[in-house]
Amino acid sequence: MNKLFGMLLASVMMLSSLCADGVQWRSWDAGVKEAKETGKIIMIDAMRTDCHYCNDMDKAVFQDSAMAEYIEKDFIPVKINLSKEALPLGLDVSMTPTFFFVTGEGALLKKVPGSWNQTDFRSFLDGVKR
Repeated sequence: MNKLFGMLLASVMMLSSLCADGVQWRSWDAGVKEAKETGKIIMIDAMRTDCHYCNDMDKAVFQDSAMAEYIEKDFIPVKINLSKEALPLGLDVSMTPTFFFVTGEGALLKKVPGSWNQTDFRSFLDGVKR
C-alpha cells in the first residue's frame, strides 16, 4: 500500500509541475546548485516590487507557459527582488528590470537592462546560449 501511495504521489507531483504556468523561479542558492549540477547558465531577473515595467514583463513574458518552457530549457531562472534582497556577486543595477547571465561558478556572461516583449527577449536569450 505504501508503495502504491508513493507512486501516486510522485505522479501527482509530476503532473502538477507539467501543468504549472509560467517560469518557476529559484532562489540564488538553489540556482547556483542547479547550475553546477546541470551546466546551465543562471538567468537573474533583478527587479523591484513597485517597478511597473517588471510587473508588465512578468505578465507578458514570464507567465506564458511556452515562454517559460523556452527559458527553462537552457537557463536556470533566478528572481532577485531588490526591494527585499541584494544582488549576489557584487552585481549592480541602474534600472529595473535588469537581467544578468552568469555561470554556476559566478562568471558574468552578459548584462541586459530593460523590459522586453517575448520576441525580443527570445532573441537576446538565443545570443546568450552557449
